[in-house]
Amino acid sequence: MSGRPFPDHLRTTGMLLQYRAWADRLTYEALLQLPHEEIVKPRQTTFGTILQTLGHVYVVDDMFHHHLQGTEHGYRSRQADQILDLEEWWHATQALHQWYMKACAGWSMEDLKEQIVFAFIDEQTGIMTREEIILHVINHASYHRGFIGDMLKQIPYSWPANDLTVFLRNHYDRDV
Repeated sequence: MSGRPFPDHLRTTGMLLQYRAWADRLTYEALLQLPHEEIVKPRQTTFGTILQTLGHVYVVDDMFHHHLQGTEHGYRSRQADQILDLEEWWHATQALHQWYMKACAGWSMEDLKEQIVFAFIDEQTGIMTREEIILHVINHASYHRGFIGDMLKQIPYSWPANDLTVFLRNHYDRDV
């Protein structure tokens, strides 16, 4: 996978952002093949449905997108106020992937280490470096892709492996 070139100090962070975009693409491509009823079917999981889980991931990504910009996000919950359809979540998610990759590609080593002060939903103060925020949104999405994988097994439906090892072996251009 050829991706946006990242400077050496961003090599790992950039690779992880590319991995996240790839894994999310596999996820959405698989989900778009399923009947709508399976995407919105209530299940025994934290966010209730596959669609609501995707909405939660997007909201958290968008919250941290705003934290990195120093702007208010307006969310009062870690769940979306409005549940979009699957294609709308996919387009919104892709736009955030592009924003994160473009923003990160321009950061210096000092930018990565800059501490960002923000308020969590419960109004407690949070302090994370830019690098920690990027690692959080990548890890958070991976965690919830696991939830989605479990819900897909309940259908039953199998989707392609989306592990970091598969990405590195088959899709990552190490010369980027």
